[in-house]
Amino acid sequence: MTRSTRWKAPAPFASFGRAIRRGIGGAVLVAAVGCAGMAQAQQVTVTIPAAPGGGWDNTARMTMQTLQKEKLVTGGIQFVNKGGGVGIIGLTDFVRNNKGNDNGLMFMGVIMLSSILTNRSAITMDDVAPLARLTREYNAVAVPADSPIKTSADLVAELKKDPGAFAVGGSGVGTVDHLTMALIAKTQGIPANKLNFIAFSGGEIVPALVGGKIKAAVSGLSELYPLAKAGRIRLVAVTSDNRLPGVDIPTLKEAGLDVSVSNWRGVVGAPGMSEAARKEWIGRFETMAKSPEWAAALEKQGMENAYLGGEAFSAFIASENKNWQGLLKEAGLVN
Repeated sequence: MTRSTRWKAPAPFASFGRAIRRGIGGAVLVAAVGCAGMAQAQQVTVTIPAAPGGGWDNTARMTMQTLQKEKLVTGGIQFVNKGGGVGIIGLTDFVRNNKGNDNGLMFMGVIMLSSILTNRSAITMDDVAPLARLTREYNAVAVPADSPIKTSADLVAELKKDPGAFAVGGSGVGTVDHLTMALIAKTQGIPANKLNFIAFSGGEIVPALVGGKIKAAVSGLSELYPLAKAGRIRLVAVTSDNRLPGVDIPTLKEAGLDVSVSNWRGVVGAPGMSEAARKEWIGRFETMAKSPEWAAALEKQGMENAYLGGEAFSAFIASENKNWQGLLKEAGLVN
């Protein structure tokens, strides 16, 4: 029967047809809701391009725990730590093994951008789906608890004596950690290539510092501050412009060193992630970023809420790439 016939069903048939349509419509609605719930309940694979215990690892686990507490993720979560190459090995593994995975996530940050530049990686941020910038924090310069170095002036004095003999640890060549030391050295007229900078993966830097393998370390404040409060290490300075609330540690600028560097972290989706899934994940992170649970988690870790989602985050990454090329050249870390 075509529309043109305009056949009118008798009352019994018409009411029966309406009942059938309501049943079908209800079934479709239930199916749609069920599919959305299934997508949310599926296992999420979270790649962390670093060893356990470091900044990326802590941020990833804190974020996913908050999503679960807020019931924004209800399925299982598999964490995959792939350290090495200052994030490049993890990035490569993520891109190769998660194509089209709507529940494939990778945590990353500014360190990865600089690593891509300094290593001239063939795989870049163009190969993933940016979802959200989540946190921002500043670095701290740390020394062993029994070190004679107590201030930035002491640090500079030791550095100037013999840069090659002053071993400093960080997360990798060209990272925020390395850049911090390179800029400190620059204020003293010391070329970056004269520094004895030793790269560590994930949470290895703290044992190296406590064990005396290095004389100083540069890493995220959230990673180092709890250890300083416990008396295991001493924090000499932070890389913020001004002293941070609740953190009684002087800045490098207070010591006359014109150095200010921040470290942000975020999350990206798998290559080929569907647009629907991308929007859904961005929505989850945006909701989480506004929650009291997230605010409490950030305060506990000494991090700032730096949420930026979707296309704004993509534009931010492009801008950061340009900025970092300039900074790395200024520090003599790339040509």
